Amino acid sequence: MAFEPPQRLVRALGETAPSGDEWLEKLPEVAQQAVDLRELTAERVQVPGGRSSLVVLVRRADGTPAVLKLAPRRARPESERAALAHWGGRGAVQLVDAAGGEGVLLLERLHPDVSVRSLPEAKALLEAAGALRRLWVEPPADHVFETVSERTGRQAAAMRGASAEVAPLVNAALEAREELLAAPPEVRLLHGTFRQSKVLAGDRVPWLAVGPDPVVGECAFDLARLVRDRVEDLIATPSGASTTRRRVKRLAESLDVDQERLRGWTLFRAVESGVRALRVGRPRDAELLLEFAGWL
Repeated sequence: MAFEPPQRLVRALGETAPSGDEWLEKLPEVAQQAVDLRELTAERVQVPGGRSSLVVLVRRADGTPAVLKLAPRRARPESERAALAHWGGRGAVQLVDAAGGEGVLLLERLHPDVSVRSLPEAKALLEAAGALRRLWVEPPADHVFETVSERTGRQAAAMRGASAEVAPLVNAALEAREELLAAPPEVRLLHGTFRQSKVLAGDRVPWLAVGPDPVVGECAFDLARLVRDRVEDLIATPSGASTTRRRVKRLAESLDVDQERLRGWTLFRAVESGVRALRVGRPRDAELLLEFAGWL
């Protein structure tokens, strides 16, 4: 079959490699090699798919359904492999082949078209939070995962070049980060990019997390991305600001996370995402994110 990358993936990679992407050019060939090497039968490429990897629904030689995932080095697939191996299927999709190959992961097949996002909002938040809680474990003693301080340090450096129009929000976000990092760090293995669409229906258990970009740090950082889920719906309602503040309170209480720390990381992550959206030419996304950040 032809391993044509979905347009969503092409656009997203174009934002990070605007001058051309050698990995994307070689992707069909690499995907075919990965399938042949593992004696897999490819069924279809998952569409619209993700923003950092090609996901192919496959069957193993014995007929067992699985997922083949291919990602460029900058998406840190080896870090994802290490986190999934450490979780061992508890709360997250399970590795089928722990050895894999560079940039290639073979995973158990979940139900790719059924995410927690398909549930009513209140139920979706509850199920997503429950899945996230199971991932918060101590990292391996010899781990090489990026820390929250390191990741947000890179992000903060990029934010400082934002336009004067968004400077007040950027300054508030940077100040929040400095205050949050002043306390002794909590050390937990975090998903790193958790949201409702990253929780898929499974057969072993009802819901399992996929697609981590793992990082080590405090749980409030991980939960912060979930706070702004369905941001377009929040912005569209007159009660969006008050609903957001209630969501912060409810999620903090349900997962025993300090409410002010959750608010601070939610602010930082929303502003960082908004500034990045402006930088890569997604003004509508930036507008939504920065308006949301202003409510915090």
